[in-house]
Amino acid sequence: MSNSLLISVADCDVRVALVEDGRLVEFYLESRTNHGPTGNIYKGRVLRLLPGMAAAFVNIGLERPAYLFAEDVSAREDEFYSLWLNDEPGAASRAKSPPAAIDDLLHDGQEVLVQVLRGPLGTKGARLTTNLSLAGHYLVFTPTLPHLGISRRITDEAERQRLRALLEELQLPEGGFIARTASRGQSREKLLRERELLLSRWQRILHRQGSVSAPALLHQELETALRVVRELFSPEIDRVLVDDPAAFAKIQDYLASLHPYDKHRVELYADPEPLFSHFGLEIDWQRLLAPKVWLKSGGHLFFDTTEALTAIDVNTGRFVGRRDLEETILQTNLEAAREIARQLRLRNIGGLVVIDFIDMDQASHRDQVYQALLEMVSRDRAKTTVLPISALGLLEMTRQRLRETLEQAVTEPCSCCDGTGEVLSPLILAWDLMRRLTAEAQEFQGCRLNLAVHPLVAAILQQEGQPLLARLAEEHQVQVEITPQPGFSRDYYELTHELPAK
Repeated sequence: MSNSLLISVADCDVRVALVEDGRLVEFYLESRTNHGPTGNIYKGRVLRLLPGMAAAFVNIGLERPAYLFAEDVSAREDEFYSLWLNDEPGAASRAKSPPAAIDDLLHDGQEVLVQVLRGPLGTKGARLTTNLSLAGHYLVFTPTLPHLGISRRITDEAERQRLRALLEELQLPEGGFIARTASRGQSREKLLRERELLLSRWQRILHRQGSVSAPALLHQELETALRVVRELFSPEIDRVLVDDPAAFAKIQDYLASLHPYDKHRVELYADPEPLFSHFGLEIDWQRLLAPKVWLKSGGHLFFDTTEALTAIDVNTGRFVGRRDLEETILQTNLEAAREIARQLRLRNIGGLVVIDFIDMDQASHRDQVYQALLEMVSRDRAKTTVLPISALGLLEMTRQRLRETLEQAVTEPCSCCDGTGEVLSPLILAWDLMRRLTAEAQEFQGCRLNLAVHPLVAAILQQEGQPLLARLAEEHQVQVEITPQPGFSRDYYELTHELPAK
């Protein structure tokens, strides 16, 4: 089946779906007017050094200060270049040797040229680097480091040697280049043309740097539609469909600058039916973000995200198999491995992931499931490290954080439960209010208490609370009036007093 890139542009947002073999595998959503700062280059000012954390706070003009680690100031060339060798920034392991002290590298008030490695996440500010990179479709230009590199995703040794020879021809007196995966099989003329575009972009950044004071934005990443095409467009993409004429024209122009024939794979979608609906991809947030994911066999996955890691539990559910228990477990785990790889991309889950597969007694079965997962994550642009399944049925893996998770992008903490996912039952809330009414009656004897509360809690108070209300009236001459309020959240109430008339 074909692979398609669907780009839907509305007045408010841009939504992008990558469809492989008829299934949604990646989904992007960004504000049309306020996409994140990742990839932007700023002229910043150091606010404060934090020697104990080997970092500095830097003002780049965002809502909260960004932070710059010493290792992102003094990274060795091989460390920095490994950031892009997987075709994505931020993929490298950190330095084996300790970086220089932050106060040996920077001082308070210093102006620095920085790039956002990762945008703000939750309460954390953006993460910065002083090792700048300008990404094209085929090449990455690194103006501050004179080094040449080839994407690790290009494994053919003859092709690696050919690209290295081309990069040596194209190298400038200052700066270096990395050949991205898309450069595989491309001609010298294409790479030369993109080199000139990247160099021109760098010259504009330097010119602006000298004419503004910190904090200032010097270079902004491409808008969502173009950035996604730059990162995802490849020979494996059969067509790109765009439902906005302006975005369609920009994408055609961009692809034409890479290869005149590539623009013919871009189509303007003009049917009255919405683009995603036409492909059966109308976004159902409840299903997309649900912790439980059903498998075709009848088994299911359960996702639980914590501060430290994402835990995924695999269950057979309704799947009973056809032959024996071991075969049932193996088939469920194989299907789960394939679906987990898809869900990690779709939800953009990063960091540490622990998968609790159903226990398999046979080592050969565990290896089959492990290999199935490895095969599926090999299609992922994010760098992954996967360890074999343990005897306990647990598999540990890490996935590179490319951007905020889908959940972080489209949700906010619940105002009732403060993001815990749990709320007190109406019965417990009613019991708490009974105690509160008792204390109020003792303090304000002879008063009338007016309690407005959610209908579920009100019903319990009016039924189970009758003995208490009668006792408060007898002992403290307090009358309690309970008023159901359907618009209140279950844990919200209003309690007022009316003093007795004199």
